Amino acid sequence: MNLNIVLVEPQIPQNTGNISRTCAVTGARLHMIKPFGFEITDRNLKRAGLDYWDRLDVTYYENLSDFFSKNKGEYFYFTTKGKNVHSELKYPDNCYLFFGREDKGLPEELLYQNKERCVRIPMRPELRSLNLSNSVAIALYEVLRQWDYPDLSREGKLTRFMWE
Repeated sequence: MNLNIVLVEPQIPQNTGNISRTCAVTGARLHMIKPFGFEITDRNLKRAGLDYWDRLDVTYYENLSDFFSKNKGEYFYFTTKGKNVHSELKYPDNCYLFFGREDKGLPEELLYQNKERCVRIPMRPELRSLNLSNSVAIALYEVLRQWDYPDLSREGKLTRFMWE
């Protein structure tokens, strides 16, 4: 099963580093669309991703047009403006979960053209939004839950003791 996370113009290196780590530990592919609000060599980006960079499948794109010309699949646009609840949709193999800039979200014309694919994570109405890296984790794990966590370990080990 292939799961794709698409970050459109991410601005905060710590968020992108956290998302990179989440993608690495789950096997999700990361797609990053420029321009970024940081340099890829930014130490905060590397620090947040820890030592998982060599386990990350990441592709960079110049803009949305570049991305769409190179990728096919079903697209889901995560936004506070969406009318569909993230846990009520079914996500097929090779789907793409889009997330926008921390300060602006996804381009409104993209959302308007894809009304049925706009997805919202429920939250209190008087507050603006969740943190980007938290939103990605919530969405990614909902898809993996629906897929019964393919290729992921379901149990851990203690370091000094044994489970019976």
